[in-house]
Amino acid sequence: MKSKFIRLFTGILLLPLFIVNAQDYDLVILNGRVMDPETMLDRVLNVGIKDGNIEIITPQEISGKKTINAEGLVVAPGFIDTHFHALDGLSLKMAARDGVTTGMDLEIGAIKVDNWYKAKENKWPLNYGTGISHEGIRIQVHDPEVELPDWADAPILLGKLRADACADGDCGWQDTESNLEQLNEILRLADEAMMQGALGFNSTVGYMVDGVTTLEMYKLQEVAANYGRVSTAHVRFHGSPKNPQAPIGFDEILANALVLNAPLLLQHNNDFGWMENEDKLQKAREQGHNVWSEYYPYTAASTSISSSFLQPEMFENVLGGVYERDIYDPIDDKFLTKEEFLATEAKDPSRLVVIYNQNRKLWMTDWLKMPHMTVASDAIYSGLGVDSWDVPFEEYKGHPRTAGTRAKVLRLARENGVPLMFSIAQMSYWPAKHLGDAGLEAMQVRGRLQEGMVADITIFNPNSVSDQATYKLKQQGTPSTGIPYVIVNGQCVVEDSEFKKVWAGQPIRYEITDQSKHVPLNKAYWLKKHAINNISVDDCSLHSHEHEH
Repeated sequence: MKSKFIRLFTGILLLPLFIVNAQDYDLVILNGRVMDPETMLDRVLNVGIKDGNIEIITPQEISGKKTINAEGLVVAPGFIDTHFHALDGLSLKMAARDGVTTGMDLEIGAIKVDNWYKAKENKWPLNYGTGISHEGIRIQVHDPEVELPDWADAPILLGKLRADACADGDCGWQDTESNLEQLNEILRLADEAMMQGALGFNSTVGYMVDGVTTLEMYKLQEVAANYGRVSTAHVRFHGSPKNPQAPIGFDEILANALVLNAPLLLQHNNDFGWMENEDKLQKAREQGHNVWSEYYPYTAASTSISSSFLQPEMFENVLGGVYERDIYDPIDDKFLTKEEFLATEAKDPSRLVVIYNQNRKLWMTDWLKMPHMTVASDAIYSGLGVDSWDVPFEEYKGHPRTAGTRAKVLRLARENGVPLMFSIAQMSYWPAKHLGDAGLEAMQVRGRLQEGMVADITIFNPNSVSDQATYKLKQQGTPSTGIPYVIVNGQCVVEDSEFKKVWAGQPIRYEITDQSKHVPLNKAYWLKKHAINNISVDDCSLHSHEHEH
């Protein structure tokens, strides 16, 4: 009797332990090389995922409802892109095949941020986020004749809205300086976006050099700083090969960030002056500032043909460009002469073209080795509509960086002896860390391969992963190879190298608030805040006092 009781009691004690060890996970990844840049974990292990999170990482055998055999593959935190305009079906599935799990547009941004997030809810395969668009709110203020949609992001802002704003011959958004009333309205719109959870202030000031004053730039960075959020910029004098223009554009936003003690992301730090910029960023980080930069591994950029710095006076005389050598039209599949460029611009001002920078060939392998220089693709939309999920990859016309940025970084790193852990940090951990340090909770649980983190995971073959997209027509959207699995919030968005229409994406966003921090600018308020108090002086009494003496 006693023996039977002991056996029963022991069985009850062991039962919960047995259940824990034998539980089935939603998804298990077996025998993969698990790599985590934060803890430096690098070991063959098994990963169990449940309810969208990493439940366990263990050398022990585990089982699940679904199994991925990752033998010979790296299991890494999902790649995070902070410069992401892949905002339609075709370009999104290209990015997914390149290992992206989170795509945030922190360059162009959006207007009417709340509506932007609502439009993607339960309809997006990757995690998504945006900030407030500097040029978008300038269009609202300086080109009030433009009819605005319910929301707008890069495909609409760079195309239709830019064109509509300039249709009357006055491109107010890029050329007009703000008076006090206009500046206050711009600041109010930026503050409103912060209340709606925008990720930060996003400026393409390089397109608006004549219109954006240094005061406007400073005060908009201050709006983001008031909420503890990042400012990002496609800097003033972007692409200039001359000193001091090249570094001064960065100095402007860095000085603002330092005095505001605010986060800063320098975008497009893959042009002239990049080494000086990195020197300053490293010293600022050593002093405790949350500042970092980004690059993408290509010798050419891409933007709208009507961009101000592509006009002959700027492109030829300041930037030293040669149209027939440097401007490639991916739609007509040829380099454009000056005459062809001007004719195409007049006919189709929103067309995207590719701009070559020959000097990038000298710098590219250096970027692979820069700490906290993150990989951000500037991925370009296809122009074929949000629902272009079933359009073949060869129909994509645009820059190959949308399809191949991460795989190209991994290939170049492999060819140049860069540690794999370092490249993973550039693509996942460092963007997550810096945004997480800015209080963005969704990024505090991403960019790491650890128990308790969100299961955003990219699985790739370190020996064969490679980009396949080129600048040639029909090859510009060719998917990367060697990335067979991409997992977003615990769901396979890429499985056996095939994109799945799984709406796994979650919003990356700050908490919405109704507490505005906007205080309109005026001279009296400024003096009261920054100057000492004085006394009122009566001219008559002063004159009498002087007469007595």
